[in-house]
Amino acid sequence: MTTLLSAAEELGHLLGDAYSRQATLAVVPAGLEPANMDDAYRAQQAFLRRSHAATGGWKIGSKSESGPVQGAPLPLGGIHPSSSSLQRSAFPVLGIELEIMFCFDCDFAPRPAPIVEAEVMDSISAMGASIEIVSSRIAGWPDVPKLSQLADLQNHGALVIGELSDYRDGFDFHRPEAHLTFNGEDVFKGQGVNPAGDPRRLLSWLVNHCSERGIVIPGGTVVTTGSYTGMYFPKAPGMVIGQIAGLPPIHFELS
Repeated sequence: MTTLLSAAEELGHLLGDAYSRQATLAVVPAGLEPANMDDAYRAQQAFLRRSHAATGGWKIGSKSESGPVQGAPLPLGGIHPSSSSLQRSAFPVLGIELEIMFCFDCDFAPRPAPIVEAEVMDSISAMGASIEIVSSRIAGWPDVPKLSQLADLQNHGALVIGELSDYRDGFDFHRPEAHLTFNGEDVFKGQGVNPAGDPRRLLSWLVNHCSERGIVIPGGTVVTTGSYTGMYFPKAPGMVIGQIAGLPPIHFELS
């Protein structure tokens, strides 16, 4: 018996197929544009199922210190350790952002009631630098409807993760010194600012977002939390090196 797919699931399948082929959709077909954020989040899960991708991490962010939070699951196969070599041709478009990631020391399983922020904060065990490769499966990006971008894993291409260190509550999350270079040239150097302000405020949203949708966040899952350096678009192959003061440096090669 054929199962009828919802519009959100159909969109997720199109995006998942494009991801698997390293391809680009010419356009999101009429009738498949998400009508709301719930549709976009359903499409994300259909994307992962279609591309047979396990969830290896999460990305979360906000455009302002008090604004709404959005997020997306990250395919396990797209999470790479520092010193990796990634092929530039694997990404239809490619931007890079230097971020801070966190891990929890416990599993967060779905619950019937909201999970309080204090519990989430007490469960942060580790942090480190990460570099997200921003990409898109939809032609014309960034001039793509925001909800379609959210369905497309919020423009996620890959994540390079640095060495983790113990979580420190007194770390300067608001304006840490950040340095990002490409082929030895400075892309960003100075005090970095995350649009969300203190990115830890995003973590409670993620835990409850997943709980409400029946999704488990296993302990040790990496959660990257938005750029401190803005986005840079490399025009050629080369070496990317990132440093956030107080955290181990991170680097990888675009080949």
